[in-house]
Order: sequence, then structure tokens, then C-alpha cells
Amino acid sequence: MPTASKIAATPSTRLIAPRLALASCVRAIVVRDTTGCSLLPPAQRLNRFPSVPMCCIVWTIAGELEAAGPGLSLADVRMPPALFGGPRSYPLVSYNPGPVHSFVVMFYPAALYALTGVSMDALLDQFLPLESVFDADWQVLSDAILAAPDDETRIRLLEAFLAPRWQAVRKAGDHPAGAMHDWVRRLGVQAASTGLTSSARNVERRIKAWAGQPMRTLRRMRRAEQVFLDEREAILQGTVSWTEVAASGGYADQAHFCRETREITGLTPTELTRAMREDESYWIYRIWS
Repeated sequence: MPTASKIAATPSTRLIAPRLALASCVRAIVVRDTTGCSLLPPAQRLNRFPSVPMCCIVWTIAGELEAAGPGLSLADVRMPPALFGGPRSYPLVSYNPGPVHSFVVMFYPAALYALTGVSMDALLDQFLPLESVFDADWQVLSDAILAAPDDETRIRLLEAFLAPRWQAVRKAGDHPAGAMHDWVRRLGVQAASTGLTSSARNVERRIKAWAGQPMRTLRRMRRAEQVFLDEREAILQGTVSWTEVAASGGYADQAHFCRETREITGLTPTELTRAMREDESYWIYRIWS
């Protein structure tokens, strides 16, 4: 345990961009470490996540992670140290019984499909032990990440593993790539141009295999994320006008914007803004928006 003079005032939370060569594969790396600060109250040891189109691998380096919401394909509320999460269609909550150090990698689902051949449609809203989804090479990487001495080493291990594999996929030219806005847009074009038939049903089937969710859901998530990114400063300062945000974001009206925000996050825009400022369990929203 750190001495009283070395205890941090707040948890350490980092949002890390991958190297440029992996930007169309890895959305972001998130590190959450509460082992160096005073023990948080139970309510602040919750982790609240929105519905997202991304997949993730969660490595619990120290401490424990428990399920606190539905949709987890595990026999116990305790999550294994290496956990795969598929795309999510609803908000999710997890819990840390004590201090925790987590290393999370968020992938574009189409990129992970291209790397592994695993259909994202079957993994929608699923959380599974990593070894039940990935092959032996990924399990070797997982063991190395859990054993690494620090997060910088973990990042190097991850990128050294992914870089040659992703380069091979990119050379093959069979993946929808890019940042989230471009990725969603290109996904539809790619699906429509793949194969001999391009009926609406076939296009939708390809999109769900690559991304786990239908295009209309991906577009809704993309738009909501962009709105909150564009209005980040006003939201955090409490000066935002939701009517103006709804109009600039292309929503029919403020009520439409509020409904979609609640579907994705579980809260209205006003409630979410307050939670981002005042509730530690909404830490992911603070670093992402």
C-alpha cells in the first residue's frame, strides 16, 4: 500500500490513441487505475458505460471486476482477468469491490472480424472469457499483457502483436477502416459492394457480421458521439443549449435528441452532464467526450 503522503487525490484514468498504423483497427486504449488513491466509496466503484459499436478486451491487472448488470455470459459475477466484450446495444454497469487496475483495448468490430474471422453478430451484448473467443496466439499475448511490469510495456506488446497482422489485412484490402464517422459510412458502401448480390437483406447481413449491429443503430451511435465531442467544452462548463445541440446534430427536435441519448447512456442529456461532472462512476464519459 502507498504511504499516506503518496496517496493520489483521484484515480488515474488515461485515454491513449494507438500508433497511426493501427488507427483503423484500434479505436483507443483506456487505462483505469485506482490502486494508488484512497479507497473510493462503493457507489464510486461502479463503472458506467454507454452502448457502443466497439468491441473490447478488458485485462484486470490488479484487483477484481464484477458484473453489476445484465448480459454477461459468465457463471459468476466475478469477471476473469482477461475478458472479451462484444458490441453493446444498451448501457452497462460493472463494479470493483476494491482498488483496481484495468487495461482496456477498444477495437472497431469490423477490424476484429478481419483479424480473426469471428462474426460480431453472435457476440452482440456478450462478455466472455478471452480464451473462449480467440486462438492460442491471442492467449499468449494476453498472458504477456497480464504479466507485464507497466502499461507502457503492455502498449508495446499489444502494438507489436497487432501491427504485422493488421498490415496483412490492410494489404488484402477487405476491411472497412477509418475513424468512427468514416468507418460507419464506409461500412455500408463496403457491404453493398461485396459479393455478387447486393440486396438490402444481404447488405444488412454483412454489416451485422462485421459490426454486430444494424446500420441504423451504428449511425445513431455515431451521431450521438459526434454531438458530445463537438459540444465538450460547453457540456463540462454547464453552458450548453440542448435545443441548439439537437438542431446542429440533425435531430428532429430536442425530444428526439433526449430519447436517443437516454437509449445510449441510460440518462437524459441534462442528467448525463451532471453525472459527468459530479459522479466518479461516469469516468469514461469524462475522458471520452
